[in-house]
Amino acid sequence: MNAFEKEIREKFSAAVEARGCFIVDVEADADNNITVMIEAMDRSIDLEDCIALDKVFHEIWNQDEMDYALTMTSAGLDLPFMDLRQYIKAKGTMVEVQAKGGKKFVAELVDADEQGVTVRYKAKEAVEGKKKKVEVEHTDVLPFDQVNSVRPYITFD
Repeated sequence: MNAFEKEIREKFSAAVEARGCFIVDVEADADNNITVMIEAMDRSIDLEDCIALDKVFHEIWNQDEMDYALTMTSAGLDLPFMDLRQYIKAKGTMVEVQAKGGKKFVAELVDADEQGVTVRYKAKEAVEGKKKKVEVEHTDVLPFDQVNSVRPYITFD
């Protein structure tokens, strides 16, 4: 995180939290192209959130004094979680887990804390005394250092 990204987090977080949201990520490149990714605490981000926070951002950093391009966006369903609050918000939902070593599976996100995630999933496995594989439920605690990514699992029913 560069100094400007850190400054944005420090000066902008209070306004974002007052809106019932939190900052997931901030990116600012050398040309002052700024992207602020936000997520709502207990609901979905809507256009009004982005518009209101865009306005506040411009009040903090006057564009007449500093030339920049701002993109205010939601975290998006296709992106991996980047902030512990995203994991906590997603408890009880289905997620796609990409573990270190290449194992990829869909599971229910049971819990999350600073150390890692707890997930519950079913897998077909060979069981002694059975000719066919049977579905076995697992609940695993995965430390973050054993996980490449966790993202929302989207189904179209």
